[in-house]
This record gives sequence, structure tokens and C-alpha cells, in this order.
Amino acid sequence: MAQNVYDTPDFFEGYSRLGRSVHGLAGAAEWPVIRTLLPKMKGLRVVDLGCGFGWFSRFAAEEGAASVLGLDLSENMISRARAENAGPAITYEIADLERIELSPAAFDLAYSSLAFHYLEDFGRLAAEVHAALLPGGKFVFTIEHPIYMASARPGWRMDEAGQKFWPVDGYSVEGRRMTDWLARGVVKYHRTIGTTLNTLIDCGFAVRRLIEWHPSADEIAANPALAEEMDRPMILMISAER
Repeated sequence: MAQNVYDTPDFFEGYSRLGRSVHGLAGAAEWPVIRTLLPKMKGLRVVDLGCGFGWFSRFAAEEGAASVLGLDLSENMISRARAENAGPAITYEIADLERIELSPAAFDLAYSSLAFHYLEDFGRLAAEVHAALLPGGKFVFTIEHPIYMASARPGWRMDEAGQKFWPVDGYSVEGRRMTDWLARGVVKYHRTIGTTLNTLIDCGFAVRRLIEWHPSADEIAANPALAEEMDRPMILMISAER
């Protein structure tokens, strides 16, 4: 079973204060770029993997999706999604993405935001999604960029000349990472870009687009704190097709 830190009170409280938790998709700086990877939602059957508070599920429904299934391991997340982002076309369920079994050929779009780096076995999940999509179905997801999460001690550092840098030690050593983010001992799983793409290909997907996200000049002007995102990639976006 995947680690469920989101039902830990301190972690959930901290997560609930993040901009993307308070303001939804508008609070996620990467959202405008993600939208360029998405198909038109009208009439689609959508599964939202690791749906969190349900912001994307609600977006898909409001854009005309025929049905949206939002899945998350966290009872706290599902409870908040049902309370704040419900809709007649949306169903929210508690599910462990490590063990999930989806109905075959049941969806036109599988979407996920910043969830798969918590999974030890991405290959199993990718195969499950491939079987759950209709031919031509889209698989669009974001994960923490492997450069961002490779180090055993991630975080900005200063070299002897006083220059800021981000360590990428251990990049080719895949597997478990333990970090302190909102709580101590958060478990993630590092995979190289090559492993992620080849896993998709081996499952039968055609990779259509890969984006190493960075903020635009206008976004940096509006929020100067985003400038550091130009120095190392934080988010990897992938669009694939069955």
C-alpha cells in the first residue's frame, strides 16, 4: 500500500494552506501549460488519478465531460473533494493507485497531477491505465522532475563561490527517496526520464509530448519567487496516447 501522509493531521493542515489547495487550478503556476496538453473535454469519460481536492475533476465536468471518476488514497482528500468540488457527473472514490484495478476500455482520458512519484511500481499503474483507455485515449500527467527529486538531500545549496545550485547526485540510482516536506519522512520513488518514457512505450503508449516546465516571463514578473524555477526543472509533464 502506498504511504498515506495526506491523512496525517499536520501534513494535511500544511497542504491545505498551499496556494494550489486554496485557489485550485488557478493557484498552480503550471496549469496554463498543462491545459495545452489536454483534449477537449466535451463528452469524454475521465479518470483523475490522485484527484486530491478534486479541482481537476470539477474542471473536466464543467468543460463538458460525460463522467469523471476521481480517485485518491486519502480519506481527507476525498472528503474535501466531495464537499467542495462535487457535481452530477463526478464520482469520488478512495483508491490506492499501487493496487488499483480499472474497468477495461472505460475511459477516454486518464489524468494525474503530481501523484505518480509516490508510487513504487509505476509500470503496473501504466499498464492498468493503458487497458482502461479506449484506442486513441489520452494519458496526461505531471510528476516531480527526476532532477528535482534525485538527490538524497534535495534543496538549494551554496558553493564555495557563493553560487546557488541544486544537487543531482544519485540521478542514475533509482528507487526510494525519503524527504521532509510538510512532514518528516515523506516517501517518494525516483525514476529517470528514460525509465518513465520507456515504461510508457513498453506498455503500448505513444508518447506525444514531454515538457520540462518552467514559468513564463510574465509569471515571474507577477511572482518573482518563481524565478528560481528557471535554474532547475521541478515538474515534468507527459502526454501519451493509447
